[in-house]
Amino acid sequence: MPETGLVPAPQGPLTGLRVLVPRETEGPDPLVIALLAAGAEPVVVPLIQTVPPEDPTELDDTLLAVQAGYYGWVGVTSAAAVPVLEDRAEETGTPLVDLLADVRVAAVGGSTARALRSVGVRVDVVPTGQSSARTLLRAWPPVDSQPEPRRVLLPLGDLAADTLAEGLRSHGWAVDVVTTYRTVPGPMPEPETRQEWAAGAIDAVLLTSGSTARNLVDLLGPVPDGVHLICIGDSTAAEALRAGLRVSAVAVEQSPSGLVAALIATVTGALS
Repeated sequence: MPETGLVPAPQGPLTGLRVLVPRETEGPDPLVIALLAAGAEPVVVPLIQTVPPEDPTELDDTLLAVQAGYYGWVGVTSAAAVPVLEDRAEETGTPLVDLLADVRVAAVGGSTARALRSVGVRVDVVPTGQSSARTLLRAWPPVDSQPEPRRVLLPLGDLAADTLAEGLRSHGWAVDVVTTYRTVPGPMPEPETRQEWAAGAIDAVLLTSGSTARNLVDLLGPVPDGVHLICIGDSTAAEALRAGLRVSAVAVEQSPSGLVAALIATVTGALS
């Protein structure tokens, strides 16, 4: 089982709970940090992993078009796109921060904005509230208020819905979508992890996407009685329900702290 390398806080509203985190990050994970601050023990079991496209040619060509000034805007809807964009930009000979220097950049929410800023990219638009395509669409400036080129690049994952692209087109923007990463199931967990799961030794799962919901039972087996399933948003909850899972709560705010807050409310409500 992956180790977090951190020690849980001695006391907190989640003290004594072991909480499954369905992703593994290269650097500090805000979700792990938020759980530790609440006293929980994070159990990192990657239910998904993101990988570059099998053939990056289209993405590389699109980044060259960005460099040539073909796009006025780039909209990033997931932090998972950032390392792939950074890697492919380097392959084209221009660091991502330089590639996007003359382009306006929109991020779907705080986590994605932080990922972009961590590699030096300026972020011009970050909506408040839920991190969703609809929220970003509402925050996007009117096309008539923007200078040319009025063309938007959306570097999306292979499972992304067309909500943002179609919404922008309906508002008069020219939009191109390029597959930037693929979401695939995580590796099969260690037998020890599967045994602990089956024995009910994990108290809760934080589902961060529809893919994590779909892969939970495939990788770990049926959900034991009493396990709280907390979803980051309505679309994730809908996928969980379609997969036959019982959702305990949906985060009000689509963020690591929002997920943990939803778990705290569920647990304290269950214990009161």
